[in-house]
Amino acid sequence: MLMPRYLRNLIIALVVIGVLYGLDFVFQGRMMNPYFSRILMLSGIAITLAVSLNLINGFTGQFSIGHAGFMAVGAYSSAYFSVSYGASLAETLGGGTLGWAVALGAATLIGAVAAGLAGLVVGVPSLRLKGDYLAIVTLGFGQIIVVFLNNIEAVGGARGYSGIPIVKSFFWIFLIAIVTIVVVYNIVNSAFGRALISIREDELAAEAMGVNTTRYKVMAFVISSAMAGAGGVLLAHFDGYLNPKSFEFIKSFEILIMIILGGLGSIVGSILGAILLTVLPEALRGFAQYRMVIYSLLLIILMITRPQGLLGKTEAFKGWRARRRAKTRTETEEITAEDTRDQESVEKATLGERQSETSLGEEKPR
Repeated sequence: MLMPRYLRNLIIALVVIGVLYGLDFVFQGRMMNPYFSRILMLSGIAITLAVSLNLINGFTGQFSIGHAGFMAVGAYSSAYFSVSYGASLAETLGGGTLGWAVALGAATLIGAVAAGLAGLVVGVPSLRLKGDYLAIVTLGFGQIIVVFLNNIEAVGGARGYSGIPIVKSFFWIFLIAIVTIVVVYNIVNSAFGRALISIREDELAAEAMGVNTTRYKVMAFVISSAMAGAGGVLLAHFDGYLNPKSFEFIKSFEILIMIILGGLGSIVGSILGAILLTVLPEALRGFAQYRMVIYSLLLIILMITRPQGLLGKTEAFKGWRARRRAKTRTETEEITAEDTRDQESVEKATLGERQSETSLGEEKPR
């Protein structure tokens, strides 16, 4: 008897939560170097941001470069909640692990919802645009958010916002990352995801087939923005300090490079790109003054040799397998053609022999 799907998914979820909890216990127990633990957790935050951006840039085919703005909305809204109400909420629930878990869960939800609403406000008027025009609008939104944050004293203004509860939890960071991956995967492999991919491939044809392209693009934009806000929540509580300069357009380009490096339209590629671009600058610290030069050269070489990214629109080694299959198919076709020619020759010879036998057996007319 087959196990029901919901029960199988529940078991998988419990196993994943158990593994994450065990790994979190390892990291909290100082069994890993704090420096490596920090890089690993930053990689988890980067995965959330990269996978969420790939939903709109990779799978929907739009060009958004304002992801840092939505990240800032989620980070600051959740930080304000944690500073003003989080501690009292945790104490009301008795403090301890349970109290802070509820407080952080509420902060994450608030950050995601706030970023999603910001995505709705930006998406409704701007997603009727295409290409470079959409990129300019989203870039402008990101810069407007930074200007606002620099002038809002309630969240520290240009000085930055401090006093945020610090939570360096492997469990929390990678739980959000896994939820983001699962959500995007299920969207892409649903009817909704097929509509997004049709928009990416040919928006005019999708409209002709009855797809409400503006509606689908706005929905994808809002979901992507909400997940970016969740990534901002993680960053806000990771260091306990926020500065508006951390969310300028450079941050948006950094996330964009992650998905281009990994490959547009590839979830695994986004994960790989996020990890590489988090680890690589740290790995090159030993080269000091040449670090950024080497980093830039590696990116340039990759874009020249593989412009579609490491896993862009294809799985690993898929191109090699395709060429191999094409070669095998060609060889098979040649062999089949040769066998067909031989068979035709045999049939012709047999037919000739039969005609000769028939003509010999016939009587000559008088």
